[in-house]
Amino acid sequence: MGWLAAGDAYEVALVEGRVVARSTSARSPEQGTRERALPAEIRDRPEVLELQRFAEWLDRHAAECAARVDRWMVSSLPVPTGLLARVWPDEAWQTALRDIVVVGDGAEQVGFLRDADEADGLRVVNLDGETVRVSAPTVTMPHPVLLPGLEELRAFAAELGVVQGVEQIHRATWRRPAGADGAAGSVSEFAGAEYRSWFHLSARATSLGYRISGSSVVDRIRDAGRIVTASVGMSDPYTEERAWTGSLSWHDEGGQRRLTGPEIGPVAWSEGMRMAAALHAGRTVPADDAR
Repeated sequence: MGWLAAGDAYEVALVEGRVVARSTSARSPEQGTRERALPAEIRDRPEVLELQRFAEWLDRHAAECAARVDRWMVSSLPVPTGLLARVWPDEAWQTALRDIVVVGDGAEQVGFLRDADEADGLRVVNLDGETVRVSAPTVTMPHPVLLPGLEELRAFAAELGVVQGVEQIHRATWRRPAGADGAAGSVSEFAGAEYRSWFHLSARATSLGYRISGSSVVDRIRDAGRIVTASVGMSDPYTEERAWTGSLSWHDEGGQRRLTGPEIGPVAWSEGMRMAAALHAGRTVPADDAR
């Protein structure tokens, strides 16, 4: 983006997400160099305000793109390759999509997404280090718990220096223990995390992208085509000064019926455990335990 005149003595531009100014005064020895901060005399000029609003919109757009790709990945939804090709030129979309692991028609069509074109389809780097073309009508971006050879993908990504815009292969995952009670529908491993108040616990939950529903923190997860609600209980805000997390459980889409072990798919199990672990990690740590 070029520089815009802002008054007689300055120009402004959007650089790395923020509005910067530079002097254009011929009398200034610093002509053409950037100011450390926006000069007071131009902060309210329309050119500056418009650029600031545009920067805010770009931030929101980037967050929305990342959130959409995250939903595609967590849900392992099929995504049209034509759609990916159309949004690829957008820098925000490309940042969210680049190096996400996609799966095409067969096991040989698996790799890190590097390019998308409406004429040529997708180009991915496979585990042999070769760039191959994927022309399937749709691809999936599987949740890591569903990715075959996840550890191999992680090792190869480290060799390539891959940094994903949306966390996929390094996303924390949990698998149901082999000897788990098949009838069990709740997990208490992360229960009892103490917070200074209900407000601090709910703020932690919403900052992580989860919702508060009644006295629970909830996450709606699409697993194998159906919606499952993972739920972590919270102590009563009206009877306790401090707050604690409760057990993790899973329910049907309406939240009325608790699911038992066999009914909880691998993605719902992993994402529920991820939520409970993240709430536990944000707990208030007593001073004696922090040393």
